[in-house]
Amino acid sequence: MSYEEKGVWVQLVVNVVGFVAYVVVIVSRADGGPLVDTPYVSTLLWVLGIAILSAIVLRITVEMVSPSESTRGDARDRDIGRYGEYVAGGVLGVGMLVPFGLTLAELDYFWIANAMYVVFLVSSLAGIGTKLVGYRRGYHRGL
Repeated sequence: MSYEEKGVWVQLVVNVVGFVAYVVVIVSRADGGPLVDTPYVSTLLWVLGIAILSAIVLRITVEMVSPSESTRGDARDRDIGRYGEYVAGGVLGVGMLVPFGLTLAELDYFWIANAMYVVFLVSSLAGIGTKLVGYRRGYHRGL
């Protein structure tokens, strides 16, 4: 497994665990009440910050446990990464129409912020999925 592919797996784990943790905390804080009354800003910021630090620490740990031959990506890694980011960008661009619509409908900030978080998550997962398929099934130029 290449250095770049290991990084993609780390991103996947951190994104999923971070989102699940966020949902669990928000739902438990709501305690059966309306979600819009639940304080979410600090939780969201903490989850994002912890996710960034976790990704760094986990990436270093993975490389220490199973070192790669090289940390330099080859042409295949660059092509897979580029295509994955292309897909993620497309999903992000289309997905941001949802929070935009929520803003135009003047919904509560809770829904707008969480819709943005979900769109960023889905975009990231789309890019990660595309990259993993490229690594596992092969990537052919022109796809």
